[in-house]
Amino acid sequence: MTLANKITLTRSFLGIVLFFFIKYDNITLLSIAFILLVISSVSDFVDGKIARETNTTTKFGAIVDPYADKIVVFSCYLAFADIPQLKIPMFAIFLIILRELTVASLRVLAAFDNFVLKAEPSGKFKTLLQFISIYFIIIYLIIANISINQPNLIPIVDALKNIPAILIIITAVITVLSGILYVSNHYKMIEKQWGDDHKS
Repeated sequence: MTLANKITLTRSFLGIVLFFFIKYDNITLLSIAFILLVISSVSDFVDGKIARETNTTTKFGAIVDPYADKIVVFSCYLAFADIPQLKIPMFAIFLIILRELTVASLRVLAAFDNFVLKAEPSGKFKTLLQFISIYFIIIYLIIANISINQPNLIPIVDALKNIPAILIIITAVITVLSGILYVSNHYKMIEKQWGDDHKS
């Protein structure tokens, strides 16, 4: 197994760990979760760079890498939904998961046929927004935990209490729209590629 693929698999594992560290809403675990999230974000850039520079790009990596990213996002969002004070609407989480699995599956199926479905600018913006929301909510939870012993922070926590849910809803809307745009932009290529494969 290549180094890049090992990094990708490690990121998948970190996603699962993040779920439990966030879910328990403890300042120590949340602080560790924040560090792990940073490591995960950096590894997403590093594994691809290593694969390209060492000419070790593999079909396994092309297939697993998109899912590793989604595992991190899904784990964080599902953990947030399990924390009552955040009041995260499950329908928004469901829409995000549905969109991500649909597009990731299309890219994986295309990879099996040695056909690359390139990322769209809207998809990159969507990913940026997802991680901004995750970082913000973890920081918010850390501040909320600190406010238990630092009452002067309570007004800040109260002022921000609705932001996590609003962020998730906005992210869900952008995520779904980017998915529709992605499928629309690639529909003809997908139809042509798989249509040709089925004819041959």
